[in-house]
Amino acid sequence: MRALNKLSAIQVKNYGAGKYSDGGGLWLHKRLDGGAQWVLRVTVHGMRREMGLGSLQYVSLKEARDEAEKWRAVLRQGKDPIKERERLKREVSNDDHSLALIANEAFEARKAELKGDGKAGRWFSPLELHVLPRIGRIPVEDIDQQDIRNTLAPIWHTKADTARKAMNRLGIVMRHAAAMGLDVDIQATEKAKALLGKSRHKPKHIPALDWRDAPKFYQSLSEGTVTHLALRLLILTATRSSEIRFCNLSEIEDDVWVIPEERMKAGKEHRIPLSNEALAVIERAKPFARGGYLFPSVRKGVISDATMSRYMERKSMEARPHGFRSSFRTWCAETTDTPREVAETALAHVFGGSVERAYRRTDYFDQRRVLMENWAVHVTMKVKDSSGNNEG
Repeated sequence: MRALNKLSAIQVKNYGAGKYSDGGGLWLHKRLDGGAQWVLRVTVHGMRREMGLGSLQYVSLKEARDEAEKWRAVLRQGKDPIKERERLKREVSNDDHSLALIANEAFEARKAELKGDGKAGRWFSPLELHVLPRIGRIPVEDIDQQDIRNTLAPIWHTKADTARKAMNRLGIVMRHAAAMGLDVDIQATEKAKALLGKSRHKPKHIPALDWRDAPKFYQSLSEGTVTHLALRLLILTATRSSEIRFCNLSEIEDDVWVIPEERMKAGKEHRIPLSNEALAVIERAKPFARGGYLFPSVRKGVISDATMSRYMERKSMEARPHGFRSSFRTWCAETTDTPREVAETALAHVFGGSVERAYRRTDYFDQRRVLMENWAVHVTMKVKDSSGNNEG
């Protein structure tokens, strides 16, 4: 029999990102973003399956072991523990097929394909805030286009992006219910769109600082705090705030920062050549690092997604952190002869048709190294000496 109880509570707490076996098919999966999940690997009818046993945040090592043994016992009876758990869940809910319940089930089913397991509520919040309070108790089989229209009408024209996301999530929930064998109208969301009509809302671009003003703002970030240093690295690398917030020292080797695919919006690994200034910022930030994360919060985890924005708000600035990507792109277009594909790759944008992307086997790394160094020279207001090094 395979050895059991290999892990200790201290190991579970201190291990970094990776997969760790406790024996008997019980595994702890720790992710780079700080999350961790218990998983039981079982073989059912010759096929290996993985059964989630909950987040480490809520399920202790002992509880995970007890839960694993419970489902191993079911397996020994010749039953599929995953199907058995679903059956028991339905029995306990007394055939509760409310929209709220099905929405939660659909969310759980999709977690694996969502960035960061849908962490921070980005996937579920449109439903939780604008749909479930109104129609969450209604049986999903009774939901029709009129219910959906009446629910989303108040935000259809005023909060168009949120309403669009809520409608999209609702469609996924309805299809999930249909896959469960429930008699639902999977066209209800499309019919509701027809009733609501085209949104009058005009999307607004995220305010960006003019590239000419970027050096002045960069110089003002001189206190050496976590927020100042995070903003400096964000500007220098032209990355998204989430990529900066979860920056881990394990991702940086020499003068290259490699952001793994699970943290990228496009789902593709992104290599960033670090300028001399960016390397200096990272060195200044290292004393703050905790758990490998370069920009930790005061209490737990990393700085919030609002930290940098709030700082700019307090400075009475209209621009927001994400806008520095636009500042960088406009600087590329107006002051350099950088090819479009190089500038777009620097922003980790997906561009070109599927055939073009299939044949493109380069990430223009060497060209981007020069580009990012020149951008650093601009924002720091430094000049290059004859050897190519930066000097004040």
